[in-house]
Amino acid sequence: MKVSKEAMKDMYLRMIRIREFESKAQSLFADGKIPGFVYLYLGEEAVATGVCACLRDDDYITSTHRGHGHIVAKGGDLKFMMAELFGKETGYCKGKGGSMHIADPDKGILGANGIVGAGHNIAVGAGLSASYRGTDQVCVCFFGDASTNQGTFHESLNMAAIWKLPIIFVCENNNYGISMSQARHQAIKDVADRGAAYGIPGIAVDGNDVMAVNEAAAEAVARARKGQGPTLLECKTYRWRGHFEGDPANYKPKEEQEAWLKKDPIPRFAAFLKENKILTAEDLAALDQQVQEE
Repeated sequence: MKVSKEAMKDMYLRMIRIREFESKAQSLFADGKIPGFVYLYLGEEAVATGVCACLRDDDYITSTHRGHGHIVAKGGDLKFMMAELFGKETGYCKGKGGSMHIADPDKGILGANGIVGAGHNIAVGAGLSASYRGTDQVCVCFFGDASTNQGTFHESLNMAAIWKLPIIFVCENNNYGISMSQARHQAIKDVADRGAAYGIPGIAVDGNDVMAVNEAAAEAVARARKGQGPTLLECKTYRWRGHFEGDPANYKPKEEQEAWLKKDPIPRFAAFLKENKILTAEDLAALDQQVQEE
């Protein structure tokens, strides 16, 4: 798959926007300035970026309680997002939704959701709408590994497969459902294996490699636009923080955390861009400065 220089530059921008937004939210929450709970996307930036780079403004996404990254990657406005976190009337949901419930229908963002597995059925509704209206819109459904144990996951894949709905089911397998590792809550290693039960492609990729995510997502989106039905895309990644800010994450082995930190998707992509002479170190520094100003 050929990806243009501008597209790769845009993906780098999306990734560092997510990283900076989440880092700022982390520090503001620690200072007691943000009310409620905050669930951060730090470490998973390549997934939302690689997938959303394949989408148009009129395509849909459904999100999760850990939704900031999805919203930034789909083109959400950082000012309205931050205002929402602060509970301000100028926020996306007039300050009434907070961290877990940001939505922007104009960008196809059908809402982050505090209920585990609730996005699956909403995605089926969006996919059915596009199919019924005869458009070539698609819907991306983001969810975690533990939510694939919920009935909604299986109901949604079954219906989407039967009706060949234009949905890309994106499992962000970050190794944990709250404090329980995937190895303890599932007998399978790859969530992607569950696609076979519904007769749809199940693909597992390195979720910390934005180019690998983007390539797999592009194929799934193209398939959906052609009316060939849904795809289950599993992106293997890792959340750096606890389940929520304030969770000490004592359940995560130190060696595991350190190993995944070395797989940080942002410097990894930056190295790829420099090695392939797509962007220089100066170009990357200028993009970093641009995001700091934003």
